[in-house]
Amino acid sequence: MTISEFKELALSFPGTEEGPHFERLAYKVTGKRIFASLHEPTAMANVKLSPKDQKVFCKYDKTAVYPVPNKWGLQGWTTFDLKKIPRELMLDALETAYKEVFKK
Repeated sequence: MTISEFKELALSFPGTEEGPHFERLAYKVTGKRIFASLHEPTAMANVKLSPKDQKVFCKYDKTAVYPVPNKWGLQGWTTFDLKKIPRELMLDALETAYKEVFKK
């Protein structure tokens, strides 16, 4: 999975926009919250999943997909090492996070 592929996937969802967020790029649905962020220098993405979905994705490989190691991780924010995961897994995670934005 490359950085360019990640950006393409993240922006493929309707109404998604990219913008700066501290030292990262953030992806959000216009008018709603961020569902993913990208740290380009390390090729690491953080994706906002439900805690239940986070557990499922983390089963893939604990060195490639894991909860953010702080209070954000407890809320479902999950780190994906783009160098270690296939495109299909990232697409599934992004789609899951995107759909979560619309749940109440």
